[in-house]
Amino acid sequence: MQNRESSVIKVWDILVRVFHWALMLFFFIAYVTGGELDLIHAYAGYGILGLLTFRLLWGLIGTRFSRFRQFIYSPQQTLNYLKSMLSNKSPRYLGHNPAGGYMVLALIGSVAMTAALGIALYATEGGGPWSNSFIAGFNGDWLEEIHEFFANLSVFLISLHVLGVLISSLKHSENLVRSMLSGTKNRRPGDIE
Repeated sequence: MQNRESSVIKVWDILVRVFHWALMLFFFIAYVTGGELDLIHAYAGYGILGLLTFRLLWGLIGTRFSRFRQFIYSPQQTLNYLKSMLSNKSPRYLGHNPAGGYMVLALIGSVAMTAALGIALYATEGGGPWSNSFIAGFNGDWLEEIHEFFANLSVFLISLHVLGVLISSLKHSENLVRSMLSGTKNRRPGDIE
C-alpha cells in the first residue's frame, strides 16, 4: 500500500493558481463596477488583459499541466468524455478533463473579448491607450452592446465552469476547489494524466 506522500501529485503550479484566483477577482471587480466606477472598471479590464496574456504564454511554455497541449483533446474525445459522464463512467483526469479544457479556451476567449471591447469602448469616450487611434472613431453604442454581450456570456460560462467543477468533484469524490488552492491532487489507479 502506498503512503499518503507518494500518492500526492503537484498538478497546478503557483502561477496557474494565482492567475485563476486573480482573474476571478479582477473579473468580479470589473463586472460590479461596470457603468458606475469607470476608472476602477477600466483598470480591472487592463489587469484582465495582462493576466490573459500571461496565461496564453504560460499555456505554451509553462509546467506540464498548465500547457494547452496537455488538456486540449479532439472534439471526438471530448464528446466521448461527455457521453461517459452521462453514463456515470467518466474517467478521472489529473489535469483538466476534455470538457474542462474546452471550457478554459471558451473562458479565455470570452473574457479577452470582453476586456478588449471594453478598452475599445473607453477609446470612443476619449480614454485609455487607444483614444488617439482609429478605434476612437467607432460607434460607442454598438461597442457597448457587444462588450455587454461578452461580459454576460462570460458570466454564463463561469456558471457552467463552477457547475462542472461541482459535478466532477462529486463524481470523483474530490475537492477540486481545494486542489486549485493547494495545487495538489491524490493520484489514484486509473487516472489519466
